Amino acid sequence: MNQPTSIHFVGIGGIGMSALAKWMHAKGSQVSGSDLTPSPLIDTLKDKGIQVHIGHDASHLPEQAQALVYSSAVPETNPERTEAATRDIPQYSYFEYLGKLSSEFTTIAVTGTHGKSTTTAMLGLILEAAGYDPTVLVGSLVPGFEEGNLRLGKGRFFVVEACEYRANMLHINPEMIVITNIDEDHLDYYRDLDHIRDTFAQFIDKLKGQGMVVLNANDPESKKLINDRSITFGTGGTYNQLNTSLKIPGEFNQENALAALAAATELGIPEKTSLHALSQFTGVWRRFEQVGSFQGATVISDYAHHPTEIKKTLKGAREMYPDKRIVLCFQPHQHDRTQQLKDGLIKAIQTADKLIVTEIYDVAGRNENHSISSKELTDQIKDSHFTKDLNEAEAQLRQEVNEGDLLIIMGAGDIDDLARKISRS
Repeated sequence: MNQPTSIHFVGIGGIGMSALAKWMHAKGSQVSGSDLTPSPLIDTLKDKGIQVHIGHDASHLPEQAQALVYSSAVPETNPERTEAATRDIPQYSYFEYLGKLSSEFTTIAVTGTHGKSTTTAMLGLILEAAGYDPTVLVGSLVPGFEEGNLRLGKGRFFVVEACEYRANMLHINPEMIVITNIDEDHLDYYRDLDHIRDTFAQFIDKLKGQGMVVLNANDPESKKLINDRSITFGTGGTYNQLNTSLKIPGEFNQENALAALAAATELGIPEKTSLHALSQFTGVWRRFEQVGSFQGATVISDYAHHPTEIKKTLKGAREMYPDKRIVLCFQPHQHDRTQQLKDGLIKAIQTADKLIVTEIYDVAGRNENHSISSKELTDQIKDSHFTKDLNEAEAQLRQEVNEGDLLIIMGAGDIDDLARKISRS
């Protein structure tokens, strides 16, 4: 695609959007953007000389702008998008723009309901270790990548985390697809699990040439997609043994590593190279990330917000720290999702030894029914505490956390701010 000389990002502070903005800046475009609130990701952009406005206004769109990229949370009525429409400036969603870029590479798309970021990072690091010099864009921050959520390479491979939300992965043009697993989620868009699986099948149909799909043999829904273009990982799969130990806990991370190993081996990378890279992998930002200590307890920040992720993360925590009491401070993500997954959330979070649940995180730009509160979760769980905000959650933690505990602060919203704050106190 022709590279715009000036490109404006609305919602530039998002983890994916900020990575794309850095990439376009490195390629020589004049980059600008806006977002609702300041953040460390925005500070990083500003340090590169990228102009970022806090708040949205038509005046933020530069006169010379040739393209506008917006995050999925930004509505068509946004004043900067409205101004772009008035001036006939082409507009692209984040994934539409990634899709255009993906056509220029041998693109490996990592998708699935859980484990995308970790698997993307693992595969990117393996390709790097093998000398393939890939470009990697991941929805997290990766130790070892100079740009955190982005690795800029000069090779032909592009490894990208392809989100299934609203079928966004269908914009990507892949030559290899890795599907980590298929689970019920995003039911504000998908009708049911069949609709989710069928959408992944559509994505597989987009494979270029002799492209292949890597599927999870342990996952019932993924197994339904096995065809003559697929290879499998996990118990009963083609790739079923890791033969190395990982620095990150949980069976789910063993599966993530097997997925990366399977893809890399099919690309011709020696297994020895892959296993060494995997054995050195320390995890990514907010995926069971140890951030410090609080009142003598080890503090973990984790992004899990779906019942399956929560259950697997807590199980992995018990395996890694069998002698510690687990204190979970959880922030549900989005009101609609909490309503839809309520029963599963209750079953998952009550497996902690001590539980604090703060009010549901409300995603900016999403129009939601606010008829449910986190209190409906704690009302059904014995010896749990509901807190109306992060300040109350912190106060409760100061009463509950003891020396030697494992404190897991969990959720996809701003609860990570609490983890960072108390770890410094």
